[in-house]
Amino acid sequence: MTTVATLCFIVHQGKVLLLHKTEGRFGGGMWNGLGGKLKVGESPQDCVRREVEEESGLEVPSPIHRGNLSFRFGHDPAKDWFVHVFTATEFSGEPRPSDEGFLRWFDFADIPFDEMWEDDRYWLPKVLRGESVTGQFSFDDAGSRLLSYTMGEP
Repeated sequence: MTTVATLCFIVHQGKVLLLHKTEGRFGGGMWNGLGGKLKVGESPQDCVRREVEEESGLEVPSPIHRGNLSFRFGHDPAKDWFVHVFTATEFSGEPRPSDEGFLRWFDFADIPFDEMWEDDRYWLPKVLRGESVTGQFSFDDAGSRLLSYTMGEP
């Protein structure tokens, strides 16, 4: 069964807040936005607000939906992910680390794409420019190599 999740990139003064995922977790050792799995009956907007607060201590009252991304890992459909991507420019609170990892602000020009999921370089710059995205990305079974991708119009 496909995992449905959210991902949020908080943007402030030309910088984006990224989470360095704790080793041993899905995506461990890599930088990513904030987010996680939807709970039963939860909307993507409610999920992204909850996940951002859990992972960073920040509240995002008005996350903006920027698109949807589908991910396949090998040939097992049980490993598939469908991700609602958001940005947020309004937030309250002070960023704090969590069990998920530690946080850092990056200038747009210094985003560590070599330490992120390989697909991020194809769609994240568009999202940070305020554009909407859709895409399908296929990885090897381990998620360590992007095999193919397509991006379309939202």
